[in-house]
Amino acid sequence: MSHDDHHHPSPWGPHDWSHGAPHNSWAPIIFSAGVAMFLFTLAKVFQWGVFENAGYVPLVLGSLGVIGIALIVWWRQDISFDGSYEPKSTGAPFQNIDIRKVAMWVFLMSEMMVFTSLFSTYMRYRFGIDSCKEVFESGNWVEGTAVTCFEPASHLIASSWFHLAPGAINTFALIISSFTVVQALRYAKKVDIDADERRRKVTRYLGTTWFLAVLFLTLKMIEWFLGFPLPGFLAEYNHGHDTIQSLYSEGYLINAEAYQHHDYNTEHHHIEGKGDHAQMMANIQVSATTFYVTTGTHGAHVLGGIVGLSYMTYKASRGGYTPENAVSIEYFGLYWHFVDLVWVLVFPFFYLY
Repeated sequence: MSHDDHHHPSPWGPHDWSHGAPHNSWAPIIFSAGVAMFLFTLAKVFQWGVFENAGYVPLVLGSLGVIGIALIVWWRQDISFDGSYEPKSTGAPFQNIDIRKVAMWVFLMSEMMVFTSLFSTYMRYRFGIDSCKEVFESGNWVEGTAVTCFEPASHLIASSWFHLAPGAINTFALIISSFTVVQALRYAKKVDIDADERRRKVTRYLGTTWFLAVLFLTLKMIEWFLGFPLPGFLAEYNHGHDTIQSLYSEGYLINAEAYQHHDYNTEHHHIEGKGDHAQMMANIQVSATTFYVTTGTHGAHVLGGIVGLSYMTYKASRGGYTPENAVSIEYFGLYWHFVDLVWVLVFPFFYLY
């Protein structure tokens, strides 16, 4: 084996791709360690959605720093990739297929198992636990004592068009973003256009995809934590309220063991054997957890896409994507279409039904 330094590039920086793919990058190991540290320390900071241990905050920030270092190493190596070398698989059943394409599809299959388990868990609890509405109407509850039941987030979100607006806008944003990433790939592959025009259009479409992804997470945070005001003349269409409350303000939380909703008050509904102002109290920890874990996991994938798009847009702005290496955008597009598809399922499951 040759000991030529060109065949053993630095694991920290740009690579000479004419000698093949690098096999000594530290980026995957550093990234995996950073993610493991982040998840472990974050779980120590929050317990059932409540801030418990500030002592772990420096470790959380440190783990994010480790992830950042891994990304810098990875991007420093990728920034030099010009398509001059694309490693191929040699073994069955993926012989002569690009290794990166095989890796992406294997990764997406594992992701499919993750989301399948989340959806199956949701359906198991949704159909296995009595709904809070049915429990309330049956009268099988005691005022002042929490009853365990399933309260779908859609009871709040779909209660008015305005509650539903962030999720609906997000659905269109992701669908459009799938189109813009395809357009970026289209122009990156074009051989009959000027290099500067290709650079501008690929940058524009990747940047638009980035913007739509950021819009998605922004509206998600508004829906979860902030809420938003309504003009006074629209209040009559929102049950007389001039503010759309966040799920946090509504008390729809993973630690809500004494949840109260205005619909579960006998002032609005006559329930045999109950007084005129009896209020049912519910333990909705299971239903809220399935909602936040599933939508939060999807949101984490969108965040990962934003991080990747930030780098890709930067590389595109430097003319880094050409017909020779445009396939890199295709591989990211496979991931992004998967994220889009998952949301198309999440939206009706958790926001409408």
